[in-house]
Amino acid sequence: MTLDQDAAYQALAARDARFDGRLFVGVTSTGIYCRPICRVRTPQRRNCRFFATPAQAEAAAFRPCLKCRPEIAPGAGLPWSVMDASRTLAQQAVQMLNTQIGSGDAATLTTLAAHLGVSDRHLRRIFAAEHGVTPMQYLQTRRLLLAKQLLTDSAMPVAQVALAAGFHSLRRFNAAFVARYRMSPSRLRGAAEREPVASEAADAVTITLAYRAPFDHATLLRFFAQRATPGVETVGALGLRRTLRAGAIAREGGWIEASFDPERDRVRLRFAPTLAGASARVAAAARRWLDLDAAPAHIDAALADLPGAPGIRLPGSLDGFELAVRAVLGQQISVAAARTLASRLVARFGEPSVTPWAELSYQFPAPERLAAAALSDVAGLGIVRQRATALIALAKSWPELERLMAPATAPEAFIAALCALPGIGPWTAHYIAMRALGWPNAFPPRDVAVLRAMQRRFGIADQCGADARAEAWRPWRAYAVLRLWNSLETDP
Repeated sequence: MTLDQDAAYQALAARDARFDGRLFVGVTSTGIYCRPICRVRTPQRRNCRFFATPAQAEAAAFRPCLKCRPEIAPGAGLPWSVMDASRTLAQQAVQMLNTQIGSGDAATLTTLAAHLGVSDRHLRRIFAAEHGVTPMQYLQTRRLLLAKQLLTDSAMPVAQVALAAGFHSLRRFNAAFVARYRMSPSRLRGAAEREPVASEAADAVTITLAYRAPFDHATLLRFFAQRATPGVETVGALGLRRTLRAGAIAREGGWIEASFDPERDRVRLRFAPTLAGASARVAAAARRWLDLDAAPAHIDAALADLPGAPGIRLPGSLDGFELAVRAVLGQQISVAAARTLASRLVARFGEPSVTPWAELSYQFPAPERLAAAALSDVAGLGIVRQRATALIALAKSWPELERLMAPATAPEAFIAALCALPGIGPWTAHYIAMRALGWPNAFPPRDVAVLRAMQRRFGIADQCGADARAEAWRPWRAYAVLRLWNSLETDP
C-alpha cells in the first residue's frame, strides 16, 4: 500500500490521532521510527520517510521510538467488507500470522498459503503489494515488538519474554533483538520507565495498549456492567475485571483486568501469571474485547444520522463460547433475567477460580462440561427445556464452531453453522457473530429494540424498511445497532 508522503507529513505535523496505527514516520537523521502522535519535535520533511506498518519501517532499518512506542499503537482497523479480493486475502494472511506471534510455531509461507488456498508465489506477491514486506518479515517484526512491549511494561524474566514472543531459543532471541534494535533486551529493560505496580497481584503481567480517541468508554462499560455474570466479571467506572476459563485463550485459566487511562488514550492490561505464555493471544483478544482498533472518525461520520456520543465501540468477548451461551440464555427474556440464569449456570457447572479479588471466584463452564451435562440438571436451574437442549447442543458442537471462527473464514459460515443447531435462530446467530467475531457489519434480523428505535426516529416499522435504511451504514451496521439500542435508554 503506497502512502502519499506529503499528506502523511501534514498528518505528522498536526499530530493527527486519526492516523495513529495507520502510518509511521522514519527519521533518517536518527534512524528511529515513530507514531504520528509522537510528542518529540517534528522532524524536517527532508528527513522523513513514511510507512504503513512497523514491519515496513523495520525492513528499512529504522528502530522503534522508546517514547511513543509503536508497539502499542492501535491496529489499522480496516473494514471487513469494502476491500477487493487481493486486499482481503492479504488482511486474512495478517490475521493468521497474528495468531502465530506467541506460539513459537515454525511458520512457513507454504503452510500459510495452503491455509488460504492460494500458491506461495501469489500470496508473497499480494502480501508485499499490500504490506510492503514478506509474510515472514511481518511475523518477525510483530514478535520482536511484542517482546519490546513485555520488556518495557512487565517484570517477566527475559527468558520468559522470549518464549512468550515465540522464540524457543534465548540465544536466537537475543541475536534477533540486537540485530534489529541495536541494543540487548536487558539494556532496553534498564532504560524503560515502568509504572508502579499495585500491591495486589504484584506478579501479574502488565502491558499497555493504545487506541484512537474519541472513546466512549462510559457507554461500553455500562453495556458490560448490565451483562456481567456475578463471580465471573465485575465492572467499575474506568475498567473491568474478569476470570478466564482454561481453553478460552490459553491452555490454563486465569484472570484479566483492563483499566482505561482517558488522558493518554491508553488501556492498562494486567493478567494472571498463568497466562504469561499466551501474552500475544491475550493482547489480541483484549483489543477485540474492547474494540481498541476501531476507527471512530469513519464510524461516527457514517452514523451521523443516529444519536449517541462520538467514539462508540463494539463490545466484544474474551470467550466466544461464554458469549454464545449468554446469547441463548437471553432469548425472549430481559438482560437482568439472563444474568440471573447465567449466574446459576456458573454456580452449578463452573470451576472455582483463585483471583486477587474475592468477588471473582468462578470460571465460566467449559464446553465439555456442559456437553456432558444431563438435560434435567440444566433445565433444573430454571432454564426453559428448549433452551437447555440448545445449550447442550451448542456445547457439543463447539469444537467445530470454534474452527469456523478462524480469521480466513467468512462470518456467514459461522452463522449458518449456529443456525443449524436446535433452538438457535438468525437473530441469536448474528448477535453471537457480532460480538464474538467483532463483526462490524452485523445487523441481527428482526431485532425488536432496533425496529422500535427506527420507528421512533425514521418511521420505519418493518424489517425490509430497516434493511434498506441500514444500507447507508455499511460497513458499520453493528455500531448502528448499538446506537439504536442506546437511544431507547436516553430518548424520552
